[in-house]
Amino acid sequence: MSENRSTDTPDTVGIDELLERVRAGYDRIDPREAAAAAEAGALLVDIRYAALRDRDGLIPGALVVERNELEWRLDPQGSHRAAEAVGHDLRVVVICNEGYASSLAVASLRQLGLHRATDLIGGFQAWRAAGLPVTTT
Repeated sequence: MSENRSTDTPDTVGIDELLERVRAGYDRIDPREAAAAAEAGALLVDIRYAALRDRDGLIPGALVVERNELEWRLDPQGSHRAAEAVGHDLRVVVICNEGYASSLAVASLRQLGLHRATDLIGGFQAWRAAGLPVTTT
């Protein structure tokens, strides 16, 4: 049986370059800035999977939406949107475990028109390392 292999094309990029391109399109924020944004009304969205949340805890007040449901839950025009998805001008701070998956998630949210979406540099681990509030289950 022959193996089906794709060939690289000139427009192919690796994940590191893709992250760099995506992140160049918006300003990421650090844990203290994220906490201040939340106090000012931004929606913190935790996209970590359940095992990480169970292991490490939660950010108080953050909306938990696993990554595979994110666009469905945050699209203000979507039929499955979360109550918090009130409009395209909503300030959203996406939080993953270490700040990688959240960058790709932000790119997707921006394509949906959430032009103020950003992510947390270093993710949940940076939040916790900064000594910001975490609750355990």
